[in-house]
Amino acid sequence: MTDAQPVIFVGGLGRSGTTLLERLLGELPGAVPLGEVVHLWARGVHADEPCGCGEPFSRCPFWGKVGDLAFGHWRADEADRVLRLRARVDRTRRVPLLALGGLPSSGSGRRAAELRAYVSAYTALYAAAAEVADGRWVIDSSKHASLAYCLAAAGETRPRLRVVHVVRDPRAVAASWHSDVTRPEDGRPMARWAPGRTAVHWLAQNLAFELLRRRGVPVVRIRYEDLLRRPAETLRELAAALGVPSGALPFLGDGGALLGVAHTVSGNPMRFAVGRVRFSERRVTLPLGRRLLVTALTWPLLLRYGYRLAPRAEAGA
Repeated sequence: MTDAQPVIFVGGLGRSGTTLLERLLGELPGAVPLGEVVHLWARGVHADEPCGCGEPFSRCPFWGKVGDLAFGHWRADEADRVLRLRARVDRTRRVPLLALGGLPSSGSGRRAAELRAYVSAYTALYAAAAEVADGRWVIDSSKHASLAYCLAAAGETRPRLRVVHVVRDPRAVAASWHSDVTRPEDGRPMARWAPGRTAVHWLAQNLAFELLRRRGVPVVRIRYEDLLRRPAETLRELAAALGVPSGALPFLGDGGALLGVAHTVSGNPMRFAVGRVRFSERRVTLPLGRRLLVTALTWPLLLRYGYRLAPRAEAGA
């Protein structure tokens, strides 16, 4: 495993700040941010949605070179194969089985072979992206705990994985999922979830990453609010925990960050942001009844992560 490609997997429930963290980590020396690679096959290869650089996936020079190096070239049938494998092994409902070691990659069964084949596509892509960008480590902000489990369970085919577990106050996450957000890729509204549904997903995803740490996978947890309020200190501490250089962080300052172009295939709309991004504080907008519901459903982990039962404000970018 010494020659495996180093990969930083940014995980957590959507609307928890994973895209912002990836953009900040992507400014560190040697970093190659890729966006949510789990969606590359459908949104990139098939739908030809724009890269973070603004070009359609098929016309992005970076991704064109990655596809040539990793797979010969991007093919719809290869994307279909990976999507079929994903439907077989990369599912949230399979996390308990993966957590208990129920899908051993070294076995000879069909499911073990599917797991190895699925992860092989990712490792080929990660290695090609690092080579094309002349980077030392890649960042995959796919978020899903199920993919992190697959990458960690795939035996000799797996990358050298380190996981960043991003948590955010569940009331703020629920407020975000309940708001209207437009996808810049096509102008369609992003999915909206009721606060109760968000609370259940918040609990399930965060518990899954807690279990992943207990399996011996290197997992570093950070709070989104800390990243916004103490960005330089939090980023330096995170880089040290991950064993990657942080440098002087010249892109941070004046209550925000100066971001360059990133070749990210999917993620929050801010993946397209170039230039100054400011950090701010705003009030939580959930009505009292829904806020109490989310608190009641999530309070054990909410307290474990250092949040108040009665939040005052949330951090935002």
